Amino acid sequence: MPTQQLTQHHISVEIAEAHEAVAKAVAEGAPAPHHPPRDFTPYRSSVLRHPQQPLVALAGAADPEAAELYGPVFGVTDITDLDSDLTRQHQGEPLGERITVGGRVLDRAGRPVRGQLVELWQANASGRYAHQRDQHPAPLDPHFTGVGRCLTDDQGAYSFTTVKPGAYPWRNHLNAWRPAHIHFSLFGTAFTQRLVTQMYFPGDPLFPYDPILQSVTDQAARDRLVATYDHTLSRPEWSLGYRWDIVLDGPAATLPDPEENH
Repeated sequence: MPTQQLTQHHISVEIAEAHEAVAKAVAEGAPAPHHPPRDFTPYRSSVLRHPQQPLVALAGAADPEAAELYGPVFGVTDITDLDSDLTRQHQGEPLGERITVGGRVLDRAGRPVRGQLVELWQANASGRYAHQRDQHPAPLDPHFTGVGRCLTDDQGAYSFTTVKPGAYPWRNHLNAWRPAHIHFSLFGTAFTQRLVTQMYFPGDPLFPYDPILQSVTDQAARDRLVATYDHTLSRPEWSLGYRWDIVLDGPAATLPDPEENH
């Protein structure tokens, strides 16, 4: 069925069928799938770009680590205070609910990952990205670009000040809307060690309808993508606080979401 004719009902039925199939497999002894399938049918574009053949090693690539010699590098001097405060990057105040998002980046043993480059990008409070490909008819904010970065400290902690993004429509199916979310990118000790994922906000009514979030078919894994309100992170008369810890490299790690189309 063409995407334009797919309704939310069609997508919701497909999501339910996919979740039931996973639950049945787990009941029969299969491990819980922490990773989303790359060809999750309700998420239409993932099917179109899903690799159909195994990866092919390039001839002459005897030293795969040589790629690190040509990748961009970064350091402490490349990050400024304005990079982590998205509300102070322009001449005026951005519109929307000001929030602080913070947490820790940990490895599978619970140890802090220090000096980790954490980047984020997001829509503004109206659900519009400051990008030429986003033609969603919602207002742009001249005082909000929606991009930030920071380095984790010795405890693996990171922190951003920003505004809560709005939901926005996308063209997966008729009347498709994405829950409010923030994209995160993390780099390891080398440029090719990159994780891209998304953080969601608690209690969003769009969760059941979103095929990207629902492609994570294990409820516990899905819950790990949702931040929690943390009053200790809220700043008096300034911002509400949300905590979101990220675990790298392990069976309980935060999973990368497939790239979405706008």
